[in-house]
Amino acid sequence: MRRAAKADANQAEIVAALRARGATVQHTHQIPGALDLIVGYKGIDVRIEIKDGSKPKSAQKLTPAEQGVFDNWKGNAPEIVTSVDDAMALIDAMYMEAAW
Repeated sequence: MRRAAKADANQAEIVAALRARGATVQHTHQIPGALDLIVGYKGIDVRIEIKDGSKPKSAQKLTPAEQGVFDNWKGNAPEIVTSVDDAMALIDAMYMEAAW
């Protein structure tokens, strides 16, 4: 039986910051084969895997299921964020790239 997926310790803070910036956020971390979030911002969607940046790099590795998503996803490439700053930089960069 599959164990319930746990949210990383920094997930609530990252979600709050994304929403404060005006993004819509859908939690998907409990869906088998999904990453942590789907985020929509100014007409752009991105799938995000959150890792806790305060943990050692060895504890931030993708699980085999997460790696499978990264390896096989045919849409926009998923992204990994480890902090609020990472999340803000990601959505800003994606919006700027799409604006060109």
